[in-house]
Amino acid sequence: MGKKIGVVLSGCGVFDGAEIHEATLTLFFLDRVGAEAICYAPDIAQHHVINHLTGSEMDETRNVMVESARIARGKITPLSEARAEDMDALILPGGFGAAKNLSSVAFDGAEATVNSDLALLLGEIKAAGKPIGAMCISPAVVSKALAEQGVTVTIGDDAGTAGAIEAMGNTHQTSAVEQIVVDDANNIVTTAAYMCAASIAQVGEGIEKLVAEVLKRA
Repeated sequence: MGKKIGVVLSGCGVFDGAEIHEATLTLFFLDRVGAEAICYAPDIAQHHVINHLTGSEMDETRNVMVESARIARGKITPLSEARAEDMDALILPGGFGAAKNLSSVAFDGAEATVNSDLALLLGEIKAAGKPIGAMCISPAVVSKALAEQGVTVTIGDDAGTAGAIEAMGNTHQTSAVEQIVVDDANNIVTTAAYMCAASIAQVGEGIEKLVAEVLKRA
């Protein structure tokens, strides 16, 4: 029987939700080896809606779970119902939704808050000794939620975000897009993905390695 991996989405679209390439590649690499992805998202309003053609903010409101369901093809569960006992590991794709909807990292940096349901789930997963994977900006969210553990993560080489992670009391390790960083002590695997502004093929290299390492540890 395949392992069950929770995947937390934050909307649909890089500028206001989950990064679609990262989310889809995660689901693809999980499915390819027979793992079952269980998609979750918070049932809340997005921070805002961005026109991905122009980059400008739109005068409308969207729901994070409804938008995430576009990526999950409708099969999605409210994040409030997620429990560590229902999965063997947890993975967080990136995108600004992680920093705007799952947390306030985009606005508050080291002083950010994390969605209470996500913080609870991350704490449960950590306490159960199950692995956590995070990519792009999501490692900053994980590092804030688990700051008391003193985690080691990567977001590539972005000095501002790396500085915020360090200010949270954690360790940032610089990496290239195709690399992963493994925090053995805390069972956390991270990769920079689009934080390194790379091609989808290069991003896929790191995500494939992350998924493989998470599954090995699950």
